[in-house]
Amino acid sequence: MTEKSDLGATERISQMSRSGIREIMDLAWSMENVNHLEVGEPDFPTPKWISDAAISAINSGETKYSPNAGINQLRGRLVEKVRAINQITCDESQIVVSSGAVEALFIALTTILNPGDQILLPNPGWPNFRMMCSLLSVEPVFYSLSSEHNFEPDVNELKGLLSSKVKALLINSPSNPLGVVLGRKKTEEILSFANSAGLWVVSDECYDQITYEADNCSIGSLDAASNVITAFSFSKTYAMTGWRVGYAIVPNSISGALAKVQEPVISCVNTPAQFAAIAALDGDQNAVKGMVAEYKLRRDTALAEAKRTGLQVVHPGGAFYLWVDISKSRLSSRDFALELLDKYSTAIAPGTAFGSNGEGWIRISLASPASKILEGIKAVSELVKYKGENNAGN
Repeated sequence: MTEKSDLGATERISQMSRSGIREIMDLAWSMENVNHLEVGEPDFPTPKWISDAAISAINSGETKYSPNAGINQLRGRLVEKVRAINQITCDESQIVVSSGAVEALFIALTTILNPGDQILLPNPGWPNFRMMCSLLSVEPVFYSLSSEHNFEPDVNELKGLLSSKVKALLINSPSNPLGVVLGRKKTEEILSFANSAGLWVVSDECYDQITYEADNCSIGSLDAASNVITAFSFSKTYAMTGWRVGYAIVPNSISGALAKVQEPVISCVNTPAQFAAIAALDGDQNAVKGMVAEYKLRRDTALAEAKRTGLQVVHPGGAFYLWVDISKSRLSSRDFALELLDKYSTAIAPGTAFGSNGEGWIRISLASPASKILEGIKAVSELVKYKGENNAGN
């Protein structure tokens, strides 16, 4: 749908759908006393030593342009980080520092895809994947993440979606909105499929350290040299969403190309923020462990409350979201979200914001105090029950 403010834009931009999350956010922010459970942003402050490092860099004059691919000090530390945390072996030349993981993904897709190419995208999946395709005139081909296959990619379905136009596969683990964490066996299966089909694999791993029962198996740990691109971020792990620092691990065959693409897009990442990122990696990692422990506690509290109230949910092994089945309400996901906001002053993300397979579902963010999450789940349960009873004959 073309918005009034889009009338002067090209058809490609005016026809690009905004995220359905944004509709709820905008309405929620125009109201008072709303319980905000729609946004995926840590509610913790950035650790002080990280902020102090940025201030120190500014005071030391580190405020100039930096290399397109990032400062050498940070890229060197990232080699160590991905080896220790993600089991990825790479060298400094394979790392491109970006303005968040979203920009890493964008310049990666810009580099490997031509207009008219196709890419396999998850459904449900982060809406920005689809929006990037619109910007690049790339056609998304959606694969299902369903209960039938534990909300993981089904390789047989992926094979059936192949055509000469399909050039890449995008995966996301831990996933947004589902919280599913891919294990080694499934990741190996996906990589084997991509290799046999001659596809690039682009892996969004911005929640890589926010896992609960099992660690994420980075596909880059299986192959970081040929056809795999992995994107990471400081935003979620270190509560640095506004700092905009991410990075991609890419094969040497395209590392220079990504840096070249970055030049006209952002030139370089904010230099003081890059020094803050070094401090994040060098500092006390107990802060990260503490945040993850709190997310797990909230996750467990939310699961217990969902069970108590009779809500069906997907058990998240990572990230900080709860994917909730509201199909018994007999409302569309969008209408449910709007009514929940209107009647209960509770903002959540409608499932259809993440794709057609999100119909009948909503996403609740666990990046809020447990008391707010419990209030939200109670409101969702009450609305599901009320609408289910009153719409039973419809």
